[in-house]
Amino acid sequence: MTADAISQPGADPNASAKRNALLLAAAQAFGGSAAPIAIAFGGLAGIYLLGEDKSLATAPVTGYNIGVALSALPAAMLMAGIGRRKGFIAGMGVGMIGTLLASWSILQGNFWLFCFSLALMGCGGAFTQQFRFAAADQGTAEFKPKAISWVLAGGVFAAVIGPQTAIYFREFFAPVEFAGAYFAAAFLLFIAIIILSQLRFDKPLSRAERKAADSGRPLSEIMAQPRFIVAVICAVGAYALMSFVMTGAPLAMVACGFSADTATNGIMLHVIAMFGPSFFTGNLIARYGKERIVAIGMAILAVCAVVALMGITLANFWIALVLLGLGWNFGFIGATAMLTDTYRPEEKAKAQGANDFILFSTVAFASLMSGKTLNAYGWEAINWIVFPVVTLCLLSLLWLHLRTPRSA
Repeated sequence: MTADAISQPGADPNASAKRNALLLAAAQAFGGSAAPIAIAFGGLAGIYLLGEDKSLATAPVTGYNIGVALSALPAAMLMAGIGRRKGFIAGMGVGMIGTLLASWSILQGNFWLFCFSLALMGCGGAFTQQFRFAAADQGTAEFKPKAISWVLAGGVFAAVIGPQTAIYFREFFAPVEFAGAYFAAAFLLFIAIIILSQLRFDKPLSRAERKAADSGRPLSEIMAQPRFIVAVICAVGAYALMSFVMTGAPLAMVACGFSADTATNGIMLHVIAMFGPSFFTGNLIARYGKERIVAIGMAILAVCAVVALMGITLANFWIALVLLGLGWNFGFIGATAMLTDTYRPEEKAKAQGANDFILFSTVAFASLMSGKTLNAYGWEAINWIVFPVVTLCLLSLLWLHLRTPRSA
């Protein structure tokens, strides 16, 4: 709650939180567009740059996810020191360097430099991932799930802006493909910087003040809570499965005879489905509870795999990708909301950073194994792996329910 809200009777206690959430949603629309560009064209550009061994085609996407994982804790700690606004601007700047280097590496035909470039993009993406937590920094407890869903709703626009920009600029440096898409992504991140410069958060504490105020529990104690454990399991399950299936989908579509643009449009539909429900996911969580929404998300992921296993027509691919996005939305937003129940304000940096490190380390591994699994065993094997992971997540939710049947 802001000081202005306290000093004015009848003022909206969520006024400042709503303003920041809307700005972060707008920043998500542009800053978040780098991720679908990296993922949609990462594997395809990998094939373009590689020689005979196509099993490494998804290594660039893995590089992106490794960048997110390695930067998760540093991003959280940096913003604890210099503040959210400056931290976010710095993160988008790193992402811009990555996009420009990615474009240059494709022009040079350097596969491993391209992988490194996407890792830099991932470093910037780690800051983008913190948008959802920043939105929940302010406002009432009831508003926090809505704030998270508002920010992720900005991804609907990122789902269109990113892939369509990539398609439009893909041959900007013809005859070299894909370099133009990453070059154009730098301008989208620059727009995000302009938006983020308008954020208003409380001034960060000085080093001495942070040390004096750091009365929070050790990270090991926070992470030992059953609710934290289950929230991380479900977030990791939803995100890793989404990355695993999505990373392999464009490659599988091209292998089945569809064009690169058709595959990219499939990713666009997928990302729209990832973020579109965010306009009402927060309200659903408030009405039905976090755990129930997570469980529904996991069930939808299982249905996605069923549809994908039924055939390899364009409809099968696109419907499966839409269901994949929808299941991710319910599972991930619900799990993120569960996580916010497990730490105190002074513990948020380390708790959020630890969560994202675990999350994106697993996602990086999933994206790498997607290419290897597709190359060795085919598209069907990717989808069969969905079922045991979904089962594990549902069993963890049941375990938490049996331990604390009245948890919200």
